[in-house]
Amino acid sequence: MPERYIVAIEIGSSKLRGAIGLADDSGMLDVLAVEEEKLVGSVRYGCINNVEVSNAINCICERLEQYPRIAPRTIKGVYVSVGGRSTASTLIDVEARLGGEQEITREMIADLRRRAAQNIPQERDVIDVAPVKFTVDNKTTVNPVGSYGTTVGARMCVLSCAPVIKRMIRRVIFEKVGLEINGYVARPLAEGALALTDEERRMGAMLVDLGAETTSVTIYKNGAPVYVATLPLGSRNITLDITHALNHIEERAEEIKKVSGNALGAESGRRTGADGIDYSEVNNYVHARAAEIITNILKQIEYAGMRTTDLPGGIVLIGGGSRLRGFNELLTQMSKMKVRMGTTQSAVRISDSAVNAADNIDVISTLVAAAQLPEAECMTEPEPEAEAETGSNEYDDSHDDDDDNVSRIGLEDDDDDDFATGKNKKPRKTSDSEEPSGKSRIFSWLRSRIATAMDEGDDM
Repeated sequence: MPERYIVAIEIGSSKLRGAIGLADDSGMLDVLAVEEEKLVGSVRYGCINNVEVSNAINCICERLEQYPRIAPRTIKGVYVSVGGRSTASTLIDVEARLGGEQEITREMIADLRRRAAQNIPQERDVIDVAPVKFTVDNKTTVNPVGSYGTTVGARMCVLSCAPVIKRMIRRVIFEKVGLEINGYVARPLAEGALALTDEERRMGAMLVDLGAETTSVTIYKNGAPVYVATLPLGSRNITLDITHALNHIEERAEEIKKVSGNALGAESGRRTGADGIDYSEVNNYVHARAAEIITNILKQIEYAGMRTTDLPGGIVLIGGGSRLRGFNELLTQMSKMKVRMGTTQSAVRISDSAVNAADNIDVISTLVAAAQLPEAECMTEPEPEAEAETGSNEYDDSHDDDDDNVSRIGLEDDDDDDFATGKNKKPRKTSDSEEPSGKSRIFSWLRSRIATAMDEGDDM
């Protein structure tokens, strides 16, 4: 597979990210550039509610196109990650009776995927279908393709969302910005494939993406996703608690949370800063809300029909909200599970040293997932400039005026600056000596005498 450029867009509640990667034939993805734009109020709980988001997308695309390894190419199409409040999974069991012993083919497995997707209610849009397990003649198998049997079955994890999420994405990216949507990527599954190790997915682990307004929980067992849910809670809830309780504007409350907030709560005793803020009170609010978010996260293990002991791989934390001081430790205390911060685990190279892989794992995971999808053109190459024809009449053709008898005096409108300054003039050839030779002086004297005689004849 030749190298190809991939463009990804990640639309979050507080920010929008765009990235360009270069995938080569070895499976390595080189992240060339990542750009970000802040969003205020135009996206709520992961769903676009104002088409003015198109302005931010245009800004990101313009900046991405200016990177040296990308220019002068232009962005034509993008892959878009899908998540948000309504994103959830459903386990669907499907089976096909083959009418006799037959070889299991890829087409049969693809048909099982389609049938699983058709089981989702029409009021929801299917984002992706991930296999959980396969059976051939009621015996579990890892890879059924190539096996022989009379029946083949599968349990599929079907990820779906409210139709409004895709509809608003199309309105903004395709209708407003004018970019092709090459494909949708299920953000929870893409992040799980990138941030978790193979061992964690096989043993059983939970990926938690703590965002601004939503928190997504993805549980893996035996190498496959078995449960996905999105909670309408995020780090912004902590900011709003500080805003309302201490009468600060949201921007100031966000700054206080980032600089002095601690999910473990206040230290013993009252601590008042030089700015007059009681940080003990601040951290009481931070701790209370962080504990509520963690309680809801851990409740998802029960909703998935599991216990914490079923997930020896522990919990992997990603997302901007997970950087809150003390959140990792509080999650460890409350869950009694091992917790680590997530980062990229697969073959990803970051060319831009300014890009932090852990901070941008959402959009990078979209690039990685898009590289596995059927090829679609994301960027257009500039057309090569036509070379000027050369010939014996080049000078005459380039100075072909409407009237050959008209002399050019001064500059005309189509003359460029180089012509005006004489930069395009060819250097004049000169001989070694500027003094005329002896023969030249004799011919000049004769021409002068003849001209004088003719003038005198005219006067007569």
